[in-house]
Amino acid sequence: MAPKTEHLMSLRAVRQLRRTRVFYTGGVLLWAATSLWTGQTQPGSRQMWVSLLFLAVFTGLLAATSMWLRRLQATSGHQPAHHAAPRRATAPGHVNA
Repeated sequence: MAPKTEHLMSLRAVRQLRRTRVFYTGGVLLWAATSLWTGQTQPGSRQMWVSLLFLAVFTGLLAATSMWLRRLQATSGHQPAHHAAPRRATAPGHVNA
């Protein structure tokens, strides 16, 4: 059984990797749009190639982050903790009149 601090560290790592994945996804979308726009307005220009380079960098970072996140979730072996109280029907035990 893993120590409690190791479990907390893996939860923090998963949370941080999810945030990072969202950031990289935004970068991929931004640079894809920029590359498309620059490619249409100035095909073959330096700006288009720089946009494509940044698109490739963010795509690689997104792929690496997704792979690390998948690997971390596979090693944890369980679902993340739910902090909300469970929903259960409460039967009225005693009614005050």
